[in-house]
Amino acid sequence: MWYSNILKSALLVLVMAGALSVVTSQNQARKLFVALQHEKELARQMEVEWGQLQLELSTLATPGRVEKIATQKLQMQLPKKEQIRFIRIGHSSSNDNGSNQQP
Repeated sequence: MWYSNILKSALLVLVMAGALSVVTSQNQARKLFVALQHEKELARQMEVEWGQLQLELSTLATPGRVEKIATQKLQMQLPKKEQIRFIRIGHSSSNDNGSNQQP
């Protein structure tokens, strides 16, 4: 008789421990789910910001804007025709001795 009471008590302790572990694991799963949702929201916000940065970069790097800044802020200008020099790179042909090159 006392043996069955000990067995019942041991089973009760095991059942309580199992129930406590189920509750603990469910609580941890909920916390992890909330953290996952938070990280997904951060990832979505970063994707939106990345798109905005890409758009801003494409706007800032337009050739017209670069040329405008170069001429107005840096006082740069296109070279005149006589300031331009062409350089040939490569093998010269058999009838080209290099004396016919124009500046």
